[in-house]
Amino acid sequence: MAKQKKHPEGTIAQNKKARHDYFIEHKFEAGMVLAGWEVKSLRAGKAQLVDSYVLLKNDEAWLIGAHIAPLTTASTHVIADPVRTRKLLLNKREIEKITSSVQQKGFACVALSIYWKAHLIKIEIGLGKGKKEYDKRHTERERDSDRELQRAVRTKGKDD
Repeated sequence: MAKQKKHPEGTIAQNKKARHDYFIEHKFEAGMVLAGWEVKSLRAGKAQLVDSYVLLKNDEAWLIGAHIAPLTTASTHVIADPVRTRKLLLNKREIEKITSSVQQKGFACVALSIYWKAHLIKIEIGLGKGKKEYDKRHTERERDSDRELQRAVRTKGKDD
């Protein structure tokens, strides 16, 4: 009896720009409706979430702007559209909560990351409030000071 290959674990793609541009208030986990060639491309890590967002229409959630590059070996017989609109699978309560939040001023629903959960591909979406320019500078300053502090601790430990 042959051993079955384990599914890969961990993150496939992240949207770092969304975390830079928004204060993420709530996070949701959703499934995605994918074609076979898309799953193979995601196994190879060929996905980008930059400039992707979630559109809510007719009580359904749709992922727009996510780019999944087709593999040349996997999609020879299919005409692949790398930025097609993909349906997200959420509960009705979650969709209602997202819809009510997005209708408030300043909230947006963006894709944060795509990852494996057991053998399934999941997407983390977040409700975010847009950052102002000075908020972005403040976050960057905090990150730089934390980095400097970590460097100082590391070099102090090596001197001992």
